[in-house]
Amino acid sequence: MLNRRHIRIKVMQSIYAMHSHQSDQLDKEEKFLFQSIENTQDLYLLLLSALVEIKKKEELYIDLASKKHLATKEERQPSLKFVQNKVLAIIANSKALQQALDERKIKNWQQNDDIILLLNESIKASNLYQNYMQKATSSFEEDRTFIADLYTEVIAPSEKLYDYLEDYKLTWIDDLPGINTLILKQIKQLKSEQDALIIPKVYKDDDDKEFVANLFRKTVLNEVELSKEYIDKTPNWDVERIAELDTIILKMAICEFLKFPSIPAKVTINEYLEIAKEYSTPKSSIFINGILDNLVKEFEKDKRLTKSGRGLL
Repeated sequence: MLNRRHIRIKVMQSIYAMHSHQSDQLDKEEKFLFQSIENTQDLYLLLLSALVEIKKKEELYIDLASKKHLATKEERQPSLKFVQNKVLAIIANSKALQQALDERKIKNWQQNDDIILLLNESIKASNLYQNYMQKATSSFEEDRTFIADLYTEVIAPSEKLYDYLEDYKLTWIDDLPGINTLILKQIKQLKSEQDALIIPKVYKDDDDKEFVANLFRKTVLNEVELSKEYIDKTPNWDVERIAELDTIILKMAICEFLKFPSIPAKVTINEYLEIAKEYSTPKSSIFINGILDNLVKEFEKDKRLTKSGRGLL
């Protein structure tokens, strides 16, 4: 579920939090880091299950409306096209999804169905929905495109949903773009009604989980040593005024250079430049690129940059 960049961001945020409240409790902070990572799967399951709950709420509405004493013709003979959408059916009938929701004890939408009702209103008011419902039938490909577009244009941008997620768990907000991308990718990968929904693991493999602990601990435990590597490389910058996040990014990158032989230096530089662009100041990526580029040349010259392993293949 999480790629290496997402892991780096999580580690960076944890180190920044340690600095902010001046904590020296490494085990406690590491536990919080791993919990934060585990919580990303809860966010994924919650958002995916929103599609299921939207379907259920519409089915309930159709049923109740058809039983009204003065039901209209449209209410007595409603179009079932939306609730019978083939991609929604795959998600709603997924035993893997239900099992994961049960295991993680996720029942948010049952306790906060107002969000689902608001999403349902937004969906039915959208041109996307109106256009989809005009045709009596649709192919699997049309159903898939509709759900993908619906998620992209109506559900993911919902301010009400965003506010709920932010209030419920603040750390989810940074995870939201990546999880939305993952869900959209999974929807688009469905090829037929026979396909099953696969619930991804939090970590791709044991190496990624180990990478979390190693990057966090090796950076935190060697901060003084790592900072010495770049202090004299900033002649045009006041060291005291370098953004806090920039110093953390530099230390993490240098840590990867020197203590992670299987990760190519170019990969490290590219990853942290992208993180700096997203999380730090406008000029940070230029500053960080210059420092890291010079350090790589220096480390290579002094034979301190020893890279090997499958990551270089």
